[in-house]
Amino acid sequence: QVQLVESGGGLVQPGGSLRLSCAASGSIFSIYHMGWYRQAPGKQRELVAAITSGGITNYADSVKGRFTISRDNARSTMYLQMSSLKPEDTAVYYCKGSRGLLEYWGQGTQVTVSS
Repeated sequence: QVQLVESGGGLVQPGGSLRLSCAASGSIFSIYHMGWYRQAPGKQRELVAAITSGGITNYADSVKGRFTISRDNARSTMYLQMSSLKPEDTAVYYCKGSRGLLEYWGQGTQVTVSS
């Protein structure tokens, strides 16, 4: 079993930057595919970015060129570097780890983009 804990959320002005972290424990982090999801009020949870165990990445069109996902297997941590933030990026951001039929979620961290 994997425990995931997100951190790094907060309030930022439009155009600003934040880096989210997702710290994993309880299993071998490197074998899991990882992803960042977000859920805004009244909307469905959506994929923001994902990174495979082999380091292949993909992004939602809405964040391409602004967000960068990465992982540090030695630290069992995944990151999401967010730049040029927009008010529409406001949401609770969740990290997910998956392997086969197994998936694990963190508790979420709030990101608010507002002036």
